[in-house]
Amino acid sequence: MKHHEKLRHVGHKSFSLLARLGRHEIAMLLCVAVLSGGIWGFVTLADEVIEGDTQTIDESLLLALRNPADLSDPIGPGWVEEMGRDFTALGGVGVLVLITLGALGYLLLAGRYRAALFAAIAVPGGILLSTVMKMGFDRPRPDLVPHEAMVYTASFPSGHSMMSAVTYLTLAALLTRVQPALRLKAYLLILAILLTLLVGISRVYLGVHWPIDVLAGWTAGASWAALCWIVMRWMQRRGQVETEVSGSGSQ
Repeated sequence: MKHHEKLRHVGHKSFSLLARLGRHEIAMLLCVAVLSGGIWGFVTLADEVIEGDTQTIDESLLLALRNPADLSDPIGPGWVEEMGRDFTALGGVGVLVLITLGALGYLLLAGRYRAALFAAIAVPGGILLSTVMKMGFDRPRPDLVPHEAMVYTASFPSGHSMMSAVTYLTLAALLTRVQPALRLKAYLLILAILLTLLVGISRVYLGVHWPIDVLAGWTAGASWAALCWIVMRWMQRRGQVETEVSGSGSQ
């Protein structure tokens, strides 16, 4: 009887190990797909923008979010416009710096010192990339409608969209690598995606970006986050960054 119980226990452990390896491999494939698809998508969008092929759809979508009788008035009641400003602030430099510092503080307090160092390099690196790309493309801002927020830089790709994707998705990807509970991994990723989408949509709603600018910012930011996840996973396997700690919440 004991022999059969031992065999069942060994079989259960082997199945759990295979299931765990399967989840990791699926996650890796998904990240590689996001990275590859994001790079391809950004290059395609950039080429279309340079050729001027996106202007018609950009103008149509931007005007669809405005009152036809008064282009200075975004569609919806006043509180929707105010929420748009609130959401766009979530992609501002000040907010993103605070979010990043908060995540770094969590990692440091949790004893994940090398993971914190990795995050301290990954997030600013992505934001720097966003700035360089905006300077390189130098696309003018929309001039069809009045801007509902202050702008200082070029339009393509959307800095708020890319920086929010870089910050929220990268931090979520890194935090999931040191968090064993699957439900918490899913929560972090869903929250990061939601925040990134809200920031990008608000930029078009406020008339400060063409829709394609936002889409390009999302693809570039998601690609950066996927790259960071892949690099961190590789470093964890080499013992250069702390790994997740298994626990009861990992079911």
